[in-house]
Amino acid sequence: MPGLDLAPRDVVRRPILLALGAGIGALLVRERRGVRHSERLAAAALETLLNAIDANDASTGAHVRRVAAYSMTLARAARLDDATIRSIERVALFHDIGKIHEALFDIVHDHDDTVTPDERRLIATHPKRGAEVLQPLSFFYPDLAAGVLAHHERWDGSGYPHCLSGVQIPIQARVVAIADTFDAITHRRRYRRAQSVEEAARVIAEGSGTQFDPSLAAIVRRPRVLAQFQRIARRTWQPSASPEGGRRHRSGAKAPDVTFRWRDGPQTSPP
Repeated sequence: MPGLDLAPRDVVRRPILLALGAGIGALLVRERRGVRHSERLAAAALETLLNAIDANDASTGAHVRRVAAYSMTLARAARLDDATIRSIERVALFHDIGKIHEALFDIVHDHDDTVTPDERRLIATHPKRGAEVLQPLSFFYPDLAAGVLAHHERWDGSGYPHCLSGVQIPIQARVVAIADTFDAITHRRRYRRAQSVEEAARVIAEGSGTQFDPSLAAIVRRPRVLAQFQRIARRTWQPSASPEGGRRHRSGAKAPDVTFRWRDGPQTSPP
């Protein structure tokens, strides 16, 4: 009958196409599982790096957690999307990883209250050192090394290491720069006494349009944002008690993200 007769080559071709499709499907499944496995390994590498920061320097571990909390508060208040907020969080957690380099560690932790010009020049290399540490993970976290490298750039182009200006600076770095400065002012360092939250907000406002993104600097002065910053500043931030961090991930589940493990409580809603 018309339409029912199949040429011999069509009869042969159909099973071949079905088998080929099944083979491609199986290959894609294996590749997907391989990608998920690689993503889990990349997330585990970030966990290991965060643990290394804690093991080498508990004060820096507490600092990066505060900076991450400030950064996420600011990012949410700026109504940034979830993917960008997660990227900002990672940059905040690892922005100072370059400081655990042996060339910088003694300088950062010296109890002398003065810093020499040579020491300042060495400390200024920590964004580049940190970016180099994180570069091997750029396939999985493409914004991480770039954000860490740029967190000491300034809105007016006078920062380092590449004198980027304005929106040339990654948004991750612009947010973390404000959070990092806020924490530096409100927590004592070897060359600076701790000051009030209000003083930190004033300094950030003065740096609007020169050091900081003016739209982000304006958000910091909102009463609800400052109140949240004050709560973060007063908390004691410590590594997770469990070495395994948080939840377990069954095979095939979405790759774990380092971001949920460092927190010890629910996040606040956007200010």
